[in-house]
Amino acid sequence: MAGATTLRLGAAQAIGQTRFEARAATRETPLVKWLILGTALAFFAVFLLMPLIAVFIEALRKGWETYVTALVDPDALSALRLTLLAAAIALPLNLVFGVCAAWAIAKFEFRGKHFLITLIDLPFSVSPVIAGLIYVLVFGAQGWFGPWLAEHDLKIIFAVPGIVLATVFVTFPFIARELIPLMQAQGKEEEEAAVVLGANGLQTFWHVTLPNVKWGLLYGVILTNARAMGEFGAVSVVSGHIRGQTNTLPLHVEILYNEYQFAAAFAVASLLALLALVTLGVKTWVEHRAAHAQYDVSEGQS
Repeated sequence: MAGATTLRLGAAQAIGQTRFEARAATRETPLVKWLILGTALAFFAVFLLMPLIAVFIEALRKGWETYVTALVDPDALSALRLTLLAAAIALPLNLVFGVCAAWAIAKFEFRGKHFLITLIDLPFSVSPVIAGLIYVLVFGAQGWFGPWLAEHDLKIIFAVPGIVLATVFVTFPFIARELIPLMQAQGKEEEEAAVVLGANGLQTFWHVTLPNVKWGLLYGVILTNARAMGEFGAVSVVSGHIRGQTNTLPLHVEILYNEYQFAAAFAVASLLALLALVTLGVKTWVEHRAAHAQYDVSEGQS
């Protein structure tokens, strides 16, 4: 929902902010404007930019050879593979769920609709550690299904399936929460017109609904992927911290740091930071494209 708001704000910026600031009655004084801007930039520099730069400085403090050695270490490569695998599985699952949930909530009226919205928000309000403990309670050796899983030689906790489940849980709401306000704002008229003209459900979704929500959908996918690769709390509970087998990149960084291998820990952390920066770059591009698309639509309607 925050992302959808961001997209709408980006469109509003492209359309009307200049006129708003050009009017003396609605314009802030220069002192207030620069005070707010300076506070925001100072906060950004101290709490966001400086720690990010420190990660790369510490990662390269002992030279490129040490840096590369830490990244090509078998345990680091295993952690990278597992991180990408968990994200690759969680992303399409949440994509399907997010589209279905948003479609149901935005297009249909049914009993329990508000309860479903509350359930979608549950991962936002529950600590990731608690989410991990829930899966341990359900699938652990002493959990509800533990004896049955042991009897059939299936392992979920302290194995890859547990990590995937925890990742799916914490990334559950991102796509749905991006699409629900977009679909609600667009209404049902275009879909109903397509159905009247003879389109079936799939054709209506592919040619009418999807083009209208594509930027919000892509934004949700980016946020889901970023959270999946950086998740620590829930994955830490269900992984078992088995080096080379169930460690994701954040867990591998923690282990290296606890073993006082600071250069290696910061090197792997810098890799996570690079992935985050790439994600932010793609997110910015999506916002830019969405703002221009909204501006084009507004110009076409005027």
